[in-house]
Amino acid sequence: MKQFEALTRKQGSEPVRYLIVDDSVFARKSLAKMIESFGGQVIGEAGDGCTAITEYSRTNPDIVLMDITMPQMEGIEAVERIVQQHPDARIVMVSSVGYQDNILAALQKGARHFVQKPVKPDALYEIIRYVLNDDGVTATVGAGEEKSR
Repeated sequence: MKQFEALTRKQGSEPVRYLIVDDSVFARKSLAKMIESFGGQVIGEAGDGCTAITEYSRTNPDIVLMDITMPQMEGIEAVERIVQQHPDARIVMVSSVGYQDNILAALQKGARHFVQKPVKPDALYEIIRYVLNDDGVTATVGAGEEKSR
């Protein structure tokens, strides 16, 4: 897999911390590999929206990658509940083709962006960088060198 310039948190140049939410173990593992190639750290995983809410409160991630279609609680409802409890939450929806209405609903509930499945590393990298910069968090590249785009 292509190696990307590391995205780090503004304070202390620590790795960006991610929560991955998808009912597919394969999808979670695939996203985790991409995140690691971005210099990120997976601090939690969940297979449904209910667990996502609990894991968000437990881990306080920098970014959540959230599937829309899941058992027990869909991603859209989980986004709404997480954002109600944590207004600054940065959630990126991960969606298959044909779910445009769901993507729009998720954005209206507080998701910051979306990426389409199958997820391409280049697209995910750019979306994550955008979401980090959108919130005033600087994406630090390399050894302490800051880039603002």
